[in-house]
Amino acid sequence: MNGLYKITFNLKTLFRYLNSYRSRSIVKKESPVHVVFCTVDHYEPGVCGVDRQTEIERVDLLLNKYPKLVEGHFDSAGNIPKRTWFFPPHYHRYNALKRLVSLCERRYGEIELHLHHGKVRADTSENLEMTINQCIKEYSYFGIFGFENNKKKYGFIHGDWALDNSRNGKFCGVNNEINILIKTGCYGDFTFPSLNEANPAQINSIYYALDDPHKPKSYNFGNPVKKQGKHNEGLMIIQGPLHPFFTIKSVLGFRIYGCAINGFHPVTSNRIDSWVNTGIHVQGVPNIIFIKSHTHGAIYSQAVLGKEMNFIFEYLENNYNDGESYILHYVTAREMYNIITALKDGNPPERIEEFRNYIVKPPQYDSSINIAGASKELISMVSRTYR
Repeated sequence: MNGLYKITFNLKTLFRYLNSYRSRSIVKKESPVHVVFCTVDHYEPGVCGVDRQTEIERVDLLLNKYPKLVEGHFDSAGNIPKRTWFFPPHYHRYNALKRLVSLCERRYGEIELHLHHGKVRADTSENLEMTINQCIKEYSYFGIFGFENNKKKYGFIHGDWALDNSRNGKFCGVNNEINILIKTGCYGDFTFPSLNEANPAQINSIYYALDDPHKPKSYNFGNPVKKQGKHNEGLMIIQGPLHPFFTIKSVLGFRIYGCAINGFHPVTSNRIDSWVNTGIHVQGVPNIIFIKSHTHGAIYSQAVLGKEMNFIFEYLENNYNDGESYILHYVTAREMYNIITALKDGNPPERIEEFRNYIVKPPQYDSSINIAGASKELISMVSRTYR
């Protein structure tokens, strides 16, 4: 972001945050408050143009360190922290996806779809739909993606934040992307927040986005997900927290921070408190708040496989899991969606642990399949617009 845009973005976000005070202030009025915590990983082992060996070693590091990281960490129901790896097809090579599935088989997390497109040329609706369907087909060989009514369903993160052609035609090119996602079985989008022009004006909320196929960024506003609400059409947008933060006790320290875990601005206790106080919830159920943190774990492994992530778990468990004021739940992206949907349908909040598999049933992972990488067909579809 250039300087002027950054200032404008920060001021607009601050105004929107302050304007949501009434919504946030009701969260703690009902006790206990359930804190539902998820980490989504834009997992790209070959990012930054590294060589093949480095790409393989990044996956090695994850498989070795993640089980050790979560050892001894538990939520209120005894669940370990589980990560959701949103994996792009252009890094489906060198057995990376097969090995990631082996981690999921051991119940350390789940895999969903991350897609970059429209970089070297604008993508088309036809190619996008074919690409997604081919991803579903080839990922499904490993049992990836859950089911709803015997149909594969997936969570989605857009590469370069450019969902629905929201970055002035760059990194996408498809104005009816939301409709294509719904058509191909996407249950929810987990792309945001971002600190650029793609970020929705409707911050810190969970809502349904309806597509205008003739215009970009149709998700800028939508109908909030409500308990027994009537407006449930469109694609569910599940956002992480976006909030003001002061790095120093001065106006010069004013920043807008999101939910990124990357090591550049280490997550502190004050930032975690801000995530909680942002109070993202289903309208009508204010005592269950959702925190979706995110990372690019392949390049920020020092943060998300080391001391910083361990601190986050310790702080959540020590401060938001006393069983009286707060109850902590570690979830995957799919489980978060299921819990949101169960609350939307009017199910009792105190039974939250029963809703992890409410609509989209869990994947059945199988890493024994001997497939090292994407097919020539999938590679061709992706490389038409992204290299």
